[in-house]
Amino acid sequence: MDLQTEQLITRGRQAFQRRDYAAALADFRDVLAAHPDFPDVWHLSAVCLSFLGQPEAALEGLDRALKLNDGYVEAHLNRALTLNELGRYDEARDAFERAWQAERKDAGAFSAPLSALLANAHAAVGDLYLQGGAVREAVEQYRLALGMRPRFVDIRNKLGRALFQLGDLAEAEIELKTTLQDNPRFVAARVSLGLVYYRRGATEAAVREWEESLASAPDNPQARAFLAMLGRPVPPAAPPRPLDG
Repeated sequence: MDLQTEQLITRGRQAFQRRDYAAALADFRDVLAAHPDFPDVWHLSAVCLSFLGQPEAALEGLDRALKLNDGYVEAHLNRALTLNELGRYDEARDAFERAWQAERKDAGAFSAPLSALLANAHAAVGDLYLQGGAVREAVEQYRLALGMRPRFVDIRNKLGRALFQLGDLAEAEIELKTTLQDNPRFVAARVSLGLVYYRRGATEAAVREWEESLASAPDNPQARAFLAMLGRPVPPAAPPRPLDG
């Protein structure tokens, strides 16, 4: 890969991280014009299109990514979500099934069910350590769990929060950003990332994460509380749902 292409991908990823999806998309398209065989760039450009309200175009990009790499689990998942958004529910179910099949192939030395059990067992031990105040031991267990199933984003979020408790803000940021790369809709990880930024003194970056959290989950109590603490506008809570019957 030439230097210019590397710089474009890096700049696009940075724009994606700060949620400037139009700028990111422009860079990714420049990359794909010269290198149409990069499945990860097709995937990222498709996610940008999805966030920009263009699900049909996003679906085309995801199809291109999967044509290049049929084992791309994240692309299968985002394709399923996009199909569901378009109301193509039968195709969405098939896409979720293909994502599961691809994930099973990616499970490593153990079978998919066993690796999932081991990962969750390590995570449960990590939770116990955390409850007992043994944060470093919890981190070790979460890392072992992710060694089994690296795409278990709930466990990676726990790792990020534990690292935050240790004061290792740089590593916490890496883990939480990785979580959001795998699942941009994971609100708990976004709230946690906002806390990392706030602890580092990057207040505006923290506010952006919490506002983005409320855009996805308007009633999230943590994001609402953190914004209120800073004196920032907090959208009104959703009205209570009427009781059935």
